[in-house]
Amino acid sequence: MRDPWADSGGDTGADLYLELRGTRLRTGLMDALREAVRSGRLAPGTRLPSSRTLAADLGLARNTVAAAYAELAAEGWLTARQGSGTRVAPRAEPRRAAVPARFRPDRRGPRHSLIAGRPDVASFPRAEWLKASRRALTDAPDEAFGYGGPHGRIELRTALADYLARARGVRADPGRIVICSGFVHALMLLGQVLRERRTRALAVEAYGLDLHLDVLTGHGLRTPALPFDELGTRLAPEVLSGAGAVLLTAAHQFPMGLPLHPDRRAAVVDWARTTGGMILEDDYDGEFRYDRQPVGALQGLDPDRVVYLGTASKSLAPGLRLGWMVLPQELVDEVLRAKALGGAVDWALSSLDQLTLAEFIASGAYDRHVRGMRQRYRRRRDQLVAALAERAPDVRVTGIAAGLHAVVELPPGAERSVVQAAAWQGLAVEGLSRFRHPDTPPGRDALVVGYAGPSDSAWAGALDALCRVLP
Repeated sequence: MRDPWADSGGDTGADLYLELRGTRLRTGLMDALREAVRSGRLAPGTRLPSSRTLAADLGLARNTVAAAYAELAAEGWLTARQGSGTRVAPRAEPRRAAVPARFRPDRRGPRHSLIAGRPDVASFPRAEWLKASRRALTDAPDEAFGYGGPHGRIELRTALADYLARARGVRADPGRIVICSGFVHALMLLGQVLRERRTRALAVEAYGLDLHLDVLTGHGLRTPALPFDELGTRLAPEVLSGAGAVLLTAAHQFPMGLPLHPDRRAAVVDWARTTGGMILEDDYDGEFRYDRQPVGALQGLDPDRVVYLGTASKSLAPGLRLGWMVLPQELVDEVLRAKALGGAVDWALSSLDQLTLAEFIASGAYDRHVRGMRQRYRRRRDQLVAALAERAPDVRVTGIAAGLHAVVELPPGAERSVVQAAAWQGLAVEGLSRFRHPDTPPGRDALVVGYAGPSDSAWAGALDALCRVLP
């Protein structure tokens, strides 16, 4: 008679870790299986190994395992059917005690979000990305499935060198490009390199993200602030004189929205050449220019003094965790060494994601996606301006020639109350003061409104909520 606990074909049951206790082997096996089912390690329906396989794994006699299976089936813990193998029996889940309401975590977020710096991730090009992924996977060399090096895949670096030269005026060859997991990762590596070069201060703009300041100060760098005026960031000599590097959003200052004035672009490059300083250029949304020709990358003026930093976070999605540095030749080895050493920084990026992005760019899908999103975001920008002109005519909107956000100016003293009113309306939006450098004196009251993030279905509601809270 056929053993009902034997598998009918190749053994496809789950691998099990069972710790047998005591000297009575069958009893120990049954106790271990009961506990695995009771604790949830073996879920209902899980297929167990055949008696032959489990006996070999545990070093037991096959009859011992078969007898344990039979007894557990009789108790209702297991089931066995011809051709289906031995499985964990269905059972009612124990009723969990209700958690008192006051201890339940509040997972309700804002109904609408106009937080700046977020793209419309609902518009991620899933179908085109999948096609690129399949082509990349088919063509990937065998070594792409091994451990990668700190430089990043040559296929992606080559595709980026061509794209950045064509679209952003960046002068680069693949050997000077290093792939990283985003802007903050790049800043961590550069902060480490600058500190090892005995740079003591890195000048930053008067308005920006405190996260970037935290990264730099974490590497022991001071971050004096460059003032801001109607022409954008002002290159104050008293600030630059004590700095060995400067961080700029030259094409579209974040969050104020102005490009660095042409005279100041030339001046900061002259400063770097004269002093041996470095310029870190954060080109976070350079592809999204609406009302005039794009402002080219500052790096094109002097590739030996400017570190160009870009990511796929705004053009595609931040969840890809893919960014790049175009480095002066003298920094390449130092950055690679910092990246290879790792420490607290994880440099092991997915080779397959890199190959997919390389294929996505080389096939022209990236250009098509950026063009489509540029039109979508421009419509959003125009709808925002029109709605504010109709429903809040006293507010002024600035910084709208490019990017994914606008600055909505408010009456003096109104910023805090408007942000609070927005929160009561279920709208997440940030005030301009949120981005002010600690050493920068208070300026005008305003909101920084990210119009790119909401999906098409959420956009109208978010815009209506914004208009309701404005004075």
